[in-house]
Amino acid sequence: MTTSTPPLREAARAVLLDAEQRVLLLRYEENGGFWATPGGSLEEGETYAIATFRELREELGVDEKAVELGPQLAERSKDHLVGGREVRQVERYFLARVTESDVDPSRATQPDNIRAYRWWTPAELRCTRETVYPVGLADLVTAVSEGRTPDKPVVLAG
Repeated sequence: MTTSTPPLREAARAVLLDAEQRVLLLRYEENGGFWATPGGSLEEGETYAIATFRELREELGVDEKAVELGPQLAERSKDHLVGGREVRQVERYFLARVTESDVDPSRATQPDNIRAYRWWTPAELRCTRETVYPVGLADLVTAVSEGRTPDKPVVLAG
């Protein structure tokens, strides 16, 4: 019996914080509905930084000049279906800071299946009954808000 590893799909995601240390999450309805950080797969020849800027523009209408891009905070690997095909998605999460007014979904060029967006405090993330990805995001946002940016990227679950 042979088992094969699904093809690799690299993705860049933003832990997008405002001045009040709230994180912006996007709402999707598939798979029972969930909230997730903005981001997506790298295009050919892109760096993670360029992909992060592109995804913020495409999904939220954020101008690259308005984004203060920080270090990679975390990484997550997950096998899942994309377009009906199983892939092993490896996501790198980068700290990004904007003002709330820099986010303008009416300027988004590819809003995909985003149903809503919302700014969350770490306390709201901890007490919600809704599904939020990645697991461990509340702890990560709390650490960054308190000035405890990880020295090296942390590994997040599911």
